[in-house]
Amino acid sequence: MKPLLYTIIEKQTLHELLETFYQCINLPIQILDENGEILEKFGDAHGYCNLFKQFLSKEESCTRLHANASKLAMSLGETYIFSCHSNLNHIVFPLSNNNLLLGSILVGPFLMDTPDSLLLSDISKKYSIPTVKVLEMYEEANTLPVLEPSKVTYISRMLYYMCSGLVTDVNSQFVLNHQKLNQQSRINESIQMYKASSHVNKKAYPYEKEKALITKLKTGDTEKAKALLNDLLGYVFFAEGSNLEVVKSRAIELSSLLSRAAIEGGATSDSILKINNQFLMSLQTIQTLDDLCYKLQETIDVFTECMFNYIPSKNHEIIRKSIRYISKNFTRNLTLDEVAEQVHLNPAYFSTLFKQSTGSSFKEYLNMVRVEESKRLLSNTDYSIIDISLATGFGDQSYFSKVFKKYTGMTPKQYR
Repeated sequence: MKPLLYTIIEKQTLHELLETFYQCINLPIQILDENGEILEKFGDAHGYCNLFKQFLSKEESCTRLHANASKLAMSLGETYIFSCHSNLNHIVFPLSNNNLLLGSILVGPFLMDTPDSLLLSDISKKYSIPTVKVLEMYEEANTLPVLEPSKVTYISRMLYYMCSGLVTDVNSQFVLNHQKLNQQSRINESIQMYKASSHVNKKAYPYEKEKALITKLKTGDTEKAKALLNDLLGYVFFAEGSNLEVVKSRAIELSSLLSRAAIEGGATSDSILKINNQFLMSLQTIQTLDDLCYKLQETIDVFTECMFNYIPSKNHEIIRKSIRYISKNFTRNLTLDEVAEQVHLNPAYFSTLFKQSTGSSFKEYLNMVRVEESKRLLSNTDYSIIDISLATGFGDQSYFSKVFKKYTGMTPKQYR
């Protein structure tokens, strides 16, 4: 019967690809099926492994270990470097389709340090290996390839680049898994930060970060908006634990908050209502915190897109690029000429295009961004009015107060 892997990937293609890779890195390579069984190999099994396998039980077989490592790599969304039962290192890359493991590529064994007596002392006791065999294994260990960790990283990266396109959905699935893993890493960093801050009150929700999130969403700065979202999620986990239903309640509150911000930023209420309904429906099927956090992160992209999708498609990218530039540089003396230069347009033409696309002149939009940031600083800091004026790019306190009142109906002092 034809192996499952070869029903998706052409056997000869895979053979030629890995044969070439083997000649370049000079490390053993195996093509494994979904159960960890060898379909094809390049390079002979090492003498160290042949000696050690004599003392392995069926429950601890290399085949089972390799299959489990492949499954873990698939869940992580990247190549996986691991140590086997005998403390030798391997790199595994899973080949999957629609989250179904078809097989994997295994590179190794190798060491990342010169072998010594410690390499064998623990496993000789664990597996009751006779002294004479331990000595033989030690001799064989000295012939194992030793690679610097940096080189292992490069080999791992090359394996990923070569094989991620072999199955049509592998790359997209790996990217998704990797993004989820990266987001959880950022959230965990936030949790540790709150734990380390002894003055943080669990009941004191960080509203200043919530307001900053709204500002970043309105200005199209999705990167910083996502960073703030992950920080807020970290606080939720820190203060209320990892109860899925509790976090779902917080997620609904955040989604409503983002919805209002998107509408205030120019998105139509009809489109935002549909997005919100879809999000609420998706909550019913979400079973893990990872998926819930990632779903919230996706909504930031969707809401931002809705705020800017009224921009004519012909000029969409130009205006978005200019808005992103404004959001990153509004704290200094930013001019229309400078932004026009960034998008390679004549200042006069850019001014007209910006007004047609956003409904606001360049100056009006710049002031709006500055006022939004000043509102956040007034609410959440003890900075003086003049310091906030300088920090948000107004420079002159009198002009700042005049513009602030125009947009909010209050002076900065009244707002505070």
